[in-house]
Amino acid sequence: MAVLKKYTFGEITFHNHYMVAVMNEGITVCADLNNELSDIARNYYGDKNFVYITHRKNSYSVDPNIYFKTSKIKNLIGFAVVLGDSVKIDNTDLEKNFISIPFKTFTNLDAATQWANELYKKTKTVIP
Repeated sequence: MAVLKKYTFGEITFHNHYMVAVMNEGITVCADLNNELSDIARNYYGDKNFVYITHRKNSYSVDPNIYFKTSKIKNLIGFAVVLGDSVKIDNTDLEKNFISIPFKTFTNLDAATQWANELYKKTKTVIP
Protein backbone atom coordinates (compact mmCIF):
# COMPACT_ATOMS: atom_id res chain seq x y z
CA MET A 1 0.00 0.00 0.00
CA ALA A 2 1.39 3.38 -1.01
CA VAL A 3 1.62 6.28 1.42
CA LEU A 4 1.69 9.84 0.05
CA LYS A 5 3.29 12.56 2.18
CA LYS A 6 3.58 16.24 1.29
CA TYR A 7 6.55 18.38 2.28
CA THR A 8 7.58 21.99 1.68
CA PHE A 9 9.92 20.86 -1.14
CA GLY A 10 7.46 18.51 -2.85
CA GLU A 11 5.81 15.16 -2.21
CA ILE A 12 6.94 11.61 -1.68
CA THR A 13 4.99 8.42 -2.21
CA PHE A 14 6.34 5.54 -0.14
CA HIS A 15 5.99 1.96 -1.35
CA ASN A 16 7.27 -1.25 0.24
CA HIS A 17 10.77 -0.99 -1.21
CA TYR A 18 10.92 2.21 -3.22
CA MET A 19 9.97 5.83 -2.82
CA VAL A 20 8.90 8.25 -5.55
CA ALA A 21 9.76 11.91 -4.99
CA VAL A 22 8.27 14.76 -7.00
CA MET A 23 10.06 18.03 -6.26
CA ASN A 24 8.41 21.42 -6.55
CA GLU A 25 9.11 23.65 -9.53
CA GLY A 26 12.22 25.81 -9.23
CA ILE A 27 13.81 24.38 -6.08
CA THR A 28 17.45 23.38 -5.73
CA VAL A 29 18.33 20.02 -4.23
CA CYS A 30 21.40 20.92 -2.19
CA ALA A 31 23.15 19.39 0.84
CA ASP A 32 20.53 20.54 3.38
CA LEU A 33 17.60 19.19 1.39
CA ASN A 34 19.52 15.99 0.65
CA ASN A 35 20.06 15.53 4.40
CA GLU A 36 16.34 16.01 4.97
CA LEU A 37 15.53 13.43 2.28
CA SER A 38 18.00 10.98 3.86
CA ASP A 39 16.35 11.44 7.26
CA ILE A 40 12.90 10.92 5.76
CA ALA A 41 14.03 7.70 4.06
CA ARG A 42 15.76 6.46 7.23
CA ASN A 43 12.62 7.11 9.29
CA TYR A 44 10.40 5.26 6.82
CA TYR A 45 12.60 2.33 5.75
CA GLY A 46 14.89 1.87 8.75
CA ASP A 47 17.44 -0.79 7.69
CA LYS A 48 15.25 -2.21 4.92
CA ASN A 49 16.64 -1.94 1.37
CA PHE A 50 14.96 0.58 -0.89
CA VAL A 51 15.28 2.40 -4.22
CA TYR A 52 14.90 6.16 -4.60
CA ILE A 53 12.97 7.28 -7.68
CA THR A 54 12.85 10.95 -8.57
CA HIS A 55 9.98 11.72 -10.94
CA ARG A 56 11.02 14.95 -12.58
CA LYS A 57 7.62 16.31 -13.49
CA ASN A 58 8.83 19.82 -12.67
CA SER A 59 11.96 21.72 -13.56
CA TYR A 60 14.44 22.11 -10.70
CA SER A 61 18.19 22.06 -10.03
CA VAL A 62 20.32 19.38 -8.41
CA ASP A 63 23.80 19.90 -7.00
CA PRO A 64 25.53 16.73 -8.28
CA ASN A 65 27.88 16.74 -5.28
CA ILE A 66 25.01 15.47 -3.11
CA TYR A 67 25.31 12.07 -4.76
CA PHE A 68 28.60 11.34 -2.97
CA LYS A 69 26.73 11.35 0.35
CA THR A 70 23.64 9.71 -1.12
CA SER A 71 25.80 6.77 -2.27
CA LYS A 72 26.79 6.16 1.36
CA ILE A 73 23.24 5.38 2.54
CA LYS A 74 23.77 1.70 3.39
CA ASN A 75 20.33 0.42 2.43
CA LEU A 76 19.85 2.59 -0.69
CA ILE A 77 20.29 0.00 -3.43
CA GLY A 78 19.40 2.06 -6.51
CA PHE A 79 18.59 5.52 -7.81
CA ALA A 80 16.20 6.11 -10.72
CA VAL A 81 15.32 9.28 -12.58
CA VAL A 82 12.06 9.54 -14.51
CA LEU A 83 12.26 12.45 -16.92
CA GLY A 84 9.13 14.57 -17.04
CA ASP A 85 7.70 16.46 -20.00
CA SER A 86 8.83 19.84 -18.67
CA VAL A 87 12.47 18.84 -18.28
CA LYS A 88 14.32 20.82 -20.92
CA ILE A 89 17.85 19.59 -20.21
CA ASP A 90 18.76 16.04 -19.25
CA ASN A 91 21.65 16.19 -16.79
CA THR A 92 21.55 12.53 -15.85
CA ASP A 93 24.70 11.68 -17.84
CA LEU A 94 26.58 14.08 -15.58
CA GLU A 95 24.75 13.06 -12.40
CA LYS A 96 25.47 9.34 -12.75
CA ASN A 97 29.21 10.06 -12.59
CA PHE A 98 28.76 11.21 -8.98
CA ILE A 99 26.91 8.16 -7.64
CA SER A 100 28.33 4.72 -6.90
CA ILE A 101 25.12 2.67 -6.73
CA PRO A 102 22.96 1.50 -9.66
CA PHE A 103 21.62 4.61 -11.42
CA LYS A 104 19.19 4.47 -14.31
CA THR A 105 17.10 6.93 -16.32
CA PHE A 106 13.58 6.22 -17.55
CA THR A 107 10.96 7.97 -19.66
CA ASN A 108 8.04 6.62 -17.61
CA LEU A 109 7.32 5.79 -13.99
CA ASP A 110 6.10 2.24 -14.67
CA ALA A 111 9.47 1.22 -16.13
CA ALA A 112 11.29 2.78 -13.16
CA THR A 113 9.14 0.97 -10.60
CA GLN A 114 9.61 -2.32 -12.47
CA TRP A 115 13.39 -1.80 -12.35
CA ALA A 116 13.16 -0.97 -8.62
CA ASN A 117 11.21 -4.17 -7.98
CA GLU A 118 13.74 -6.27 -9.92
CA LEU A 119 16.68 -4.63 -8.16
CA TYR A 120 15.06 -5.22 -4.77
CA LYS A 121 14.52 -8.92 -5.50
CA LYS A 122 18.24 -9.31 -6.23
CA THR A 123 19.31 -7.97 -2.82
CA LYS A 124 19.00 -9.02 0.77
CA THR A 125 16.08 -7.54 2.68
CA VAL A 126 18.21 -6.21 5.53
CA ILE A 127 21.76 -4.87 5.46
CA PRO A 128 23.85 -6.22 8.36
